Amino acid sequence: MSNTTAIKAEGRTLLALGLPLIGSQVAGFAVHSTDALMLGWYSVEALAQSALGGQLYFLAFILGSGFAWAILPMVAKAAEDGDFITVRRSTRMGLWASTMIGLALVVPMWWSESLLLLLGQNPDNAAGAQVYLRIAGWGLIPFLWSQVLRSYLSAMERTGIVFWVSLAVLVLNAAVNYLLIFGNFGFPELGIRGAAIASLGVAVGSFIGFAVYVQIKFPDHDMFSRFWRADWDALRNLFALALPISGTGLAESGLFAAATFLLGILGTAQVAAGNIVIQPAALAFMFHLGLSQASTVRAGQALSHRDASELRRIAVAGFAVSMAFGLLVVAAFVLFRTEIVSAFLNFDDPKAADVLAIGVGLMIIAAAFQLVDAAQVLALGVLRGLQDTRVPMIMAVVSYWIIGMPIAIGLGLYSPLGPYGVWIGLVAGLTAAAVLLWWRYVRMEGSVEQR
Repeated sequence: MSNTTAIKAEGRTLLALGLPLIGSQVAGFAVHSTDALMLGWYSVEALAQSALGGQLYFLAFILGSGFAWAILPMVAKAAEDGDFITVRRSTRMGLWASTMIGLALVVPMWWSESLLLLLGQNPDNAAGAQVYLRIAGWGLIPFLWSQVLRSYLSAMERTGIVFWVSLAVLVLNAAVNYLLIFGNFGFPELGIRGAAIASLGVAVGSFIGFAVYVQIKFPDHDMFSRFWRADWDALRNLFALALPISGTGLAESGLFAAATFLLGILGTAQVAAGNIVIQPAALAFMFHLGLSQASTVRAGQALSHRDASELRRIAVAGFAVSMAFGLLVVAAFVLFRTEIVSAFLNFDDPKAADVLAIGVGLMIIAAAFQLVDAAQVLALGVLRGLQDTRVPMIMAVVSYWIIGMPIAIGLGLYSPLGPYGVWIGLVAGLTAAAVLLWWRYVRMEGSVEQR
């Protein structure tokens, strides 16, 4: 088989494994897009408040989800080795660790208004964000549990159920939002509180769905029996791999969250526009994230085989597929930018025209970072499959906070570019990360055969 043919075959393998994961990522993110869409129809103020609260929730989730990400390569390699004791131990301790960190993170979300005021946010928006988080924040722990089980099932190549559960909770979230945000069919009109209740229901529902499936399909793994028994060695190994993953995710997500807070300093219309534009941008990113997860599984298997040529095919095929999709997204964002932003707005609101004007400009910048964002997350996926997490974390911190953030602050707050300058900082940080992470992959590729 020629090298080109082998790469094409690997591309098909990645898509077969990755398409359900991509679908589940799209469905999972569509939950948040549905919140933004319906709250945007409700009022610009509710949209801005949910943007701030959602960013804090997402930061907490990213900090806790490193354990779920660590489960993916650990279980993939152990399953390929036939070591199902390690599969169970790693997954169970992932649930333990998620509980620990989730309990710690609920506290700052409860008092989030004070934090947002310290960050210079509008007092009304800060108060509304706290209202949202005091309800939705309780869903963090079951949401983290569901992510651990999702990684376990993905590593076991049971990606179909990951998609169907994600699709089910999307429908549940949309229905509850429709009833409780607007007060339809005799339900109370709760506005942002209704969106928070829907988010809590989604978190609980997704965990129950995954847990029932695991218990039915993998009873021999005894995932939940004697759950209270600690496995300290497995927990230490998990922390060693997961903490750098959490740090990497926090560095990138923190940059986007900081961009939202910078827009909040500039004004309500600016933060609302940013929240709208991040929805299609992040929705497109879900394709690359799902493909990255598939690459993590395949790279973990290549690590088990100690096969550098297999790893190279995975990286090249993943990069080609990701770039092809990214180019389509760039074209869509440029050609349909006005229509995309308008879909999130109620033009009876007097602030809608200002939000539209800002949002259309931000869509061009969102198109600019599509390819570099795709490149950096795919490189991360391959490196995680090799269980290489510490150096990528350092690279992420440098890229996003030493390069990206100063540019965002300088151009956003101290130049006429305003909100556009903030997002140019995002492009700079993502570009630096993509370059550094692929350089790291090239350095690591040859080490597979010695591990």
